[in-house]
Amino acid sequence: MAAGPVSNVLIVDDHPLYSDALAAALELSFDGCGIQRARTLQETFEVLESGFDPDLIMFDLKLPDVTGISGFQELRKRRPSARVLVISSLASGELVQSLIENGAMGFLPKDASANTLKHAISEIAAGRGYVPQEYRQLDDAPAQDSCAFQSSPELSNLTPQQTRILKLICVGKPNKQIAYELSLAEATVKAHITALLRRLGVRNRTQAAVLVDSVMARQTGNEPEARAFLQH
Repeated sequence: MAAGPVSNVLIVDDHPLYSDALAAALELSFDGCGIQRARTLQETFEVLESGFDPDLIMFDLKLPDVTGISGFQELRKRRPSARVLVISSLASGELVQSLIENGAMGFLPKDASANTLKHAISEIAAGRGYVPQEYRQLDDAPAQDSCAFQSSPELSNLTPQQTRILKLICVGKPNKQIAYELSLAEATVKAHITALLRRLGVRNRTQAAVLVDSVMARQTGNEPEARAFLQH
């Protein structure tokens, strides 16, 4: 991850009160910090095209003109070198993992304190990135998932390869990326997906992910809305 000072920040959030609070916290913690704001993804690109060059973009996932994580993905597509700290009330281990894998330098829940915000930005400035401890339990996730898959009557009939592919589908990976991560041909991935959809009795990837979500919510209490965000 790139290291460097944070002296100009773009806050992307459609809630004026929260945006004001973020700006105030930044001004108190970082002297002379230049701040610009945007309420939508479109306004974000307008600010960036106006010549403002932020060292950090603080980005809320829920914006009026985007669905799911598509806004974050579009921002990364248009500004691949931008350092992005996602700040959202919507969170789960899977969602945070997907954001980090797709280039976010950090994640901060909206109920974080001003001191935590300062620490997160300092970590990003040092090139280390920042994810709260409660969202770092990613090494434990495979074991939890495996238990859920093995004990669920809906999912236990899948082959090991189908299970691996379904888990990747559930974190928003396209077929091409799944093929790369599992060292398979893309046509082979498509064949496995066709077979697993048939076994699950669903018509498409979204329905498969919803089924997994219901199983995981039943067994582990994962946040359904966060999982739904990954389908967009």
